[in-house]
Amino acid sequence: MATERLLMRNVREILRAKWELRLSNRKAAKSAGVSAASVVNVLHRASEAGLVRYADVVDLGEAELEARLYPESSTSGAPFPRAEPDCAWIHRERARPGVTLELLHLEYLEQHPGGYQYTAFCDRYRAFVKRRGLVMRQHHVAGDKMFVDYSGKKPSLVDPATGEVIEVELFVAVLGASNYSYAEATRSQKVHDFVGSHVRAFEFFGGVARAIVPDNLRSGVTRASLYEPEIQRSYQNMAEHYGTAILPTRVRRPRDKAKVEVGVQVVQRWVLARLRNRVFHTLAALNEAIRECVDDLNRRVMRDYRKSRVEMFETLERAELRPLPTDRLVITEWKKAKVNIDYHVEFEQRLYSVPHRYVGEVVWICATPTAVDIQLRGRRIAVHARGGRSRHSTTPEHMPRSHREHAEWTPSRILSWAAKLGPSTRDLCDAILAERPHPEQGFRSCLGILRLAKKYGDARVEAACARCVAARARSYRSVESVLRHGLDKLGVEDVSDVVDAPLDHENVRGRDYYVN
Repeated sequence: MATERLLMRNVREILRAKWELRLSNRKAAKSAGVSAASVVNVLHRASEAGLVRYADVVDLGEAELEARLYPESSTSGAPFPRAEPDCAWIHRERARPGVTLELLHLEYLEQHPGGYQYTAFCDRYRAFVKRRGLVMRQHHVAGDKMFVDYSGKKPSLVDPATGEVIEVELFVAVLGASNYSYAEATRSQKVHDFVGSHVRAFEFFGGVARAIVPDNLRSGVTRASLYEPEIQRSYQNMAEHYGTAILPTRVRRPRDKAKVEVGVQVVQRWVLARLRNRVFHTLAALNEAIRECVDDLNRRVMRDYRKSRVEMFETLERAELRPLPTDRLVITEWKKAKVNIDYHVEFEQRLYSVPHRYVGEVVWICATPTAVDIQLRGRRIAVHARGGRSRHSTTPEHMPRSHREHAEWTPSRILSWAAKLGPSTRDLCDAILAERPHPEQGFRSCLGILRLAKKYGDARVEAACARCVAARARSYRSVESVLRHGLDKLGVEDVSDVVDAPLDHENVRGRDYYVN
């Protein structure tokens, strides 16, 4: 079997979609952003590894799961070529009464015993039909899908202070079987607003459809692909919390979400058109008016069904929706980042620390409204309170020992250490710290003076500091020079040796040279 390895995140989503949501292989593949063959591959590997329930993989780390599913094995030879079905002939034969794909597949296998199995045979025929541009009327099952999209025509707010007109977004969600609709205005289409609109739509419907069908909006799909779309992490987290799957439409294929395309048009006509002459200053006021219009829309009798959307929802779809979870989703924001050499990662122009041993690793940042959770291969390695006044959020335990000791230096601690040698040492260190623009700039000078006691003893360093205080020589080099030349043994009254004598040399011009 194929040995191509998927991301463990995709593997978990496949197993969740199959074992928890009971989706078909094709829907599970679309939800996880992989091919249908990959779903079969993962299920087979899981079975061989003794994993039969989603609960078996929840507590496994990514490395453990990968080791269970992809043990080292020898690669098999390439599969032999198979005869391709004649899709044009299949299409002509299907026009005959009573001819089915199953019958045509049996006839195909009679001619080509080593040919494709039924699923692959049908996949090739459906691909042929799509290339011909044929349109298939979609059949919507109650509770199966919720279609979502944004309106191209936007409502607006008016700033009461400046009179500025500010366009906002209009989010629309429609249930497939009943056409029951929800709409709301948001400030943007960013992840937080996009996911929040879904949460409020679920609460409006009182349940969750088995799948969500969005457009390839960047806030929902980070990489659009016909076969393996990549779902945005926050959006995927929402789907897992509410027990649903995400099935993005194909790029530039509005017929894939014709239900919500029509729903958006209806909302534009029955909501935006009715509110066109009203002025709103706040988003709350606008959404209250939108709710009233949507309520009227849902209660209007539809011509084709002879029932309203509310009636169809109550009789057909409400009981088929999955129940809402007991706890409301805490919306998270995800960002991939690399740990910098200073063992911090950046999020929203703030820096958050991780243990220094992870320098250079690529991690995921999961941010809630109150916390920043930093994860490496699915495991939490650091957590911080979100925001704050300081640009840096650093946990002392994350720092190397040398950095941690440096971070613990303070002017008061430096002076406390200096006082143990004597008052003159303390006075000199105090003067050094005071004359620097920032006290931290004097830390090294003071520490250097204190370390001289290991070589010369406390008494000599104290005497040298007293001599330097009297001479106003405020530096480590002055103290070290006094000790090296033994000047600390002289009286403090004679401090002329501390200050270098003026040079008498033929190349030194002297001050008289500059007097006019």
